[in-house]
Amino acid sequence: MATADDPISISEASRRSGVPVSTLKRWAGQKLLEVEGGTWTAATASQARVIHRMRERGHSLREIRGAVRDGRLAFGSVEELLPAPTRSHSRAEAAEIVGLEEDLIERVMALLGTPMALTDRITDEDVAALERMAGALRNGFPLIALLQLVRVYAQAGRKIAEAEVRLFHLFVHEPMIRDGVPPLVMAEDMERMASELLPTVAPVLEYIHGRYLRFYMEQDVVGHMEADLPLTRSHPDRVSMAFCFVDLTGFTRFTEEEGDEQALDLVERFVETVEATLPADATIVKTIGDEVMVVSSEPRMLTEWAVGFLTMFDERPRPRVAIHCGGAVYRDGDYFGSDVNLTHRVVARALAGEVLVTRPVVDAIGETVYLDLEPIGEVALKGVPEPTELYVATAANVRMR
Repeated sequence: MATADDPISISEASRRSGVPVSTLKRWAGQKLLEVEGGTWTAATASQARVIHRMRERGHSLREIRGAVRDGRLAFGSVEELLPAPTRSHSRAEAAEIVGLEEDLIERVMALLGTPMALTDRITDEDVAALERMAGALRNGFPLIALLQLVRVYAQAGRKIAEAEVRLFHLFVHEPMIRDGVPPLVMAEDMERMASELLPTVAPVLEYIHGRYLRFYMEQDVVGHMEADLPLTRSHPDRVSMAFCFVDLTGFTRFTEEEGDEQALDLVERFVETVEATLPADATIVKTIGDEVMVVSSEPRMLTEWAVGFLTMFDERPRPRVAIHCGGAVYRDGDYFGSDVNLTHRVVARALAGEVLVTRPVVDAIGETVYLDLEPIGEVALKGVPEPTELYVATAANVRMR
């Protein structure tokens, strides 16, 4: 397998970097490129490609020279480990190959994050993926569901790729810069480390995907057996769930008093505690700052968890919780609708260390020896036309309020 320090010709370096040979020679003479003993390498070509991008973005030669000297551009060598883009096809060519309409191909490419101006530059890899999607459609998979899956895959993929790059930069590249590692040595070390790491990514992701796929298949089967609401043809993407929002009261003030780093550490511990303690059938939908949205098909179990969860925090800022049962539209891995919005309004009325639930949750819980559900009356909520009947949930025989 070729590595970043294998010798290549200057013409090959020009081809890989997209920089003319004459410019490469000039940059080498100006010490913008590290060319030891006149030997060009894949790492040097990667560095030239990054320098070319920096020049296009308006950075001066002095700024770039300083970045090269400090090793800040050395990460570019890792790019050589990734498959290079292959030949391009137009949308019309791709449509003929895969048997999909051009407008649909354009829509899929847009969901994948391809700028509209580049949707006529479709690679062989894009075509292969489009062929798989076309096969799913031919086998009866609904188009609306396929497009949502593509969007969810793209969103997850972007987060994964960003995390890989950010963490590699923070915990590998930056320490090397601080330690004064020579730029070429830095590039070679990072390329060697990444070459060991990258082959493990696909198997690990496949394992994680299979693990959760089995879990949600089981949950779906159970949900079909126990669901109270019948399926309707008019709303095939509507589901009945318990919705829960958890946030930290006074978090903005805490950040102002303690600083961003302390606040970030607190949020990380808070979210990790939610993840570690949730009941098996509950799922984190998303986190927004200091707020976590959770869904579950078991209102009683979710409420019992919330009451116990709040006992784990006795220092400010303390969490607060709101839970409501209702219907929502499931779209792109998220839940939307008035019942979700209502839950969010309820959590804004909760006090620190308090679990507020609505009447539908109380009805769903029924008789229980583990919870006390104290009515506090009908409460006017912002944006909700009718007053909402709320209850404070506490552990049985232990009043937290």
